[in-house]
Amino acid sequence: MPTLLAVAHGTRSATGQKQIRDLVAAVARSRPGLDIRLSYADVQQPRIGAVVPAVRDAVVVPLLLSAGYHVRVDIADAVAGTSFPVTRPLGPDPVLTESLTRHLPGADAVVLAAAGSSDPVWRASVQALAADLGAHVGFVSGSEPKVADVVAGLRRQGARRVAIAAYLLAEGLFYRTLHRAGADSVTPPLALDPAIVPLVLRRYESALLTTAHAGM
Repeated sequence: MPTLLAVAHGTRSATGQKQIRDLVAAVARSRPGLDIRLSYADVQQPRIGAVVPAVRDAVVVPLLLSAGYHVRVDIADAVAGTSFPVTRPLGPDPVLTESLTRHLPGADAVVLAAAGSSDPVWRASVQALAADLGAHVGFVSGSEPKVADVVAGLRRQGARRVAIAAYLLAEGLFYRTLHRAGADSVTPPLALDPAIVPLVLRRYESALLTTAHAGM
């Protein structure tokens, strides 16, 4: 079986790093015998570009929440010249929507918090998820409006209980700022949800099926 080459964004947070390692370890435990390797698109080592040459055959699974810059550029550049298929990122996906919904308490208003980006594909996926959740959108970095500003605006409009749906895979600087944004609750990082483990494997298996059909 091809190696499952997981590619996370990377974070400087020791807690966030452990959450991603634990996710990959859980995937490995659920599929004994499958070679699974973890690499990163940014911040941490080893970068995917350094791992690809050391792997004979692989399916690349982005542990990312949208097909933004890291998928379209960093990962694509790393696998250029190989036959390694790159799967869809983890998001958007109903599994993530259900995970966020499960952790949302009864609230007058929900703010979907996501890392800021100017990538139009990424922004469209965030807006679609917000529509599914019935949530307002706020960003934790690089984009407007800011999460804290959205929360404050909802308070002024009369919301008594505001919940933040954190569209972030692991803890890091962005996640920690959400606890200072003035909301009543914040959902946990998505990597902590056991439902993410089969989602990673489904991405891998879908690539195998596509490759098998292409070879028929």
